[in-house]
Amino acid sequence: MGLNAEDSYFVESFANQCSKAQVKLFSKNDVITTYIEKRNQVCILMEGEADLIRYDINGNKTIIRHFIKNDIFGEIFHVTNTNNELFVLAKKDCKVLFYIYDDLFSKCKKTCPFHKELYDNFNKLFLNNIINLNTRIEHLTKRNTRDKLLSYFNLKSSKKHSKTIFISFSYTDLADYLNVDRSAMMRELKFLEDDGFIRRSANKVTLLY
Repeated sequence: MGLNAEDSYFVESFANQCSKAQVKLFSKNDVITTYIEKRNQVCILMEGEADLIRYDINGNKTIIRHFIKNDIFGEIFHVTNTNNELFVLAKKDCKVLFYIYDDLFSKCKKTCPFHKELYDNFNKLFLNNIINLNTRIEHLTKRNTRDKLLSYFNLKSSKKHSKTIFISFSYTDLADYLNVDRSAMMRELKFLEDDGFIRRSANKVTLLY
């Protein structure tokens, strides 16, 4: 869930001028935040890429969300009602703005307009989050690996208005995102190529249907 790309100027101004905003830098594979401690944070990814990851009690990894520049995340957008480990991991070097949700309702010392604008748009941001979560549920409810892959490809294609798409994950992470076995997924990708559904080169996929 995120702001539009043209809102980058707003995010930079927010980070530089709002006294209640904090900006931190993270290296690849650093943990940006966890969702267990309930800090009530709003986080905006200013640079880099990150994943929201969950490990269950058996150590199985699931990628819940993939975040790119201007995406917004934090505990307030994802209610945690289990003891499963849930955290945001930097996939590249990242720059992140942190803001406490409760501060949306109070004026900052500089009386800046930025957190008020964030407050005014929060309903839209929550709605975007629900849409994104429903999209992933749509993938996961498919009955088999082929249907999950095609669902993912179709969504990427429709968003880009192009038959050629780029997978934003490694194939290992894509398997974790779709909650399928990686070996089975790679076999299914080969079958999709052999059956004339797709043409694939590294992380570039062209839909042929």
